[in-house]
Amino acid sequence: MKYYLIAGEASGDLHGANLMRALAQQDERANFRYWGGDQMQGVGGTLVKHIRDLAFMGFVEVVANLRTILGNIRYCKEDIQTWSPDVLILIDYPGFNLRIVKWAKQRGLRNFYYISPQIWAWNTKRVHQIGQHVDRMFVILPFEREFYQRFHYEVDYVGHPLIEAIEQQTTAPLPAPILADPRPLIALLPGSRRQEVSRMLRTMASVVARFPDYQFVIAGAPALDTEFYQSLLRHSGLPPDQQPPLVFGQTYALLKRARAALVASGTATLETALFRVPQVVCYRGSAFNYWIFRSLIKVPYISLVNLIMGEKIVEELIQDRFNADELERELGRLLTEEKARELALQYEQLRQKLGDRGASERAAALMWGYLNA
Repeated sequence: MKYYLIAGEASGDLHGANLMRALAQQDERANFRYWGGDQMQGVGGTLVKHIRDLAFMGFVEVVANLRTILGNIRYCKEDIQTWSPDVLILIDYPGFNLRIVKWAKQRGLRNFYYISPQIWAWNTKRVHQIGQHVDRMFVILPFEREFYQRFHYEVDYVGHPLIEAIEQQTTAPLPAPILADPRPLIALLPGSRRQEVSRMLRTMASVVARFPDYQFVIAGAPALDTEFYQSLLRHSGLPPDQQPPLVFGQTYALLKRARAALVASGTATLETALFRVPQVVCYRGSAFNYWIFRSLIKVPYISLVNLIMGEKIVEELIQDRFNADELERELGRLLTEEKARELALQYEQLRQKLGDRGASERAAALMWGYLNA
């Protein structure tokens, strides 16, 4: 069969790649065409557009890049129509994918949605749009099935694909200078999108000099280049010899060694928890973006860790609280043995809530079954 997949962010690229592998096990003649990144490209098939050209964050950035976004949507529709797939598989990325799936449904194209948009956090009315246009939704968070049931919409809960991704992932060793440094490691995960990293990295780096007994290392996003990070660090106020080293494609290797982490809100907070690394969750948007965000948000937390647990187990520093003094205070708390032990127990409860490994295989088997019913 011909599968057309659309992922627009780094996490979608990772989960899309694992889904493609699982679909290929179900369908030996699977033919893939997709919007994604390096991970999906590594599986095979045809890459139409790379995620580095798709990631726009926040209301202001979306408006500023509206012409590009609308052009991408038009091109995507034309490409789908030309290729004529057997099924369209949307992976998260709601601002784009919900427009595509509406268009696809109107033209009778079969579609699946893998990884639900976080409509339970804001814009709940989108559930009706999903119910009308999505043929089948595959959710990955334990509370999402109950959420959709409240609106009389049946979905398939498959478990979280991060569990298998972490277990399967193999990474090259960290660079020798990092491994040779005897100091405990603190990972800086400032996000995956240019606008996000621009707002996060310099503040994260501002605490480096306050913890001289620790080495800090930055996890670089695959869609960004070294010069972009270096330009931010040059304006961070840190002298060159104190600027944290940067590694790409080795986030999991960093988390395996990290004593603690400063993490931009998003999927990375859950990845960090699954590696049992104490963390501070960080978020800063433009003043306008944040004003809109606060007026629309319907949940008490921004991190997936706290949302899944239903209580605050990791600290969230948002907007004005995301500053050097607050980071120093919270990071200092994380580095105590008492706090590390407390979080280890809570992280284990989180892992149990997420269910068993094999989410990609379960999703692929269900999709194959629906396609052949």
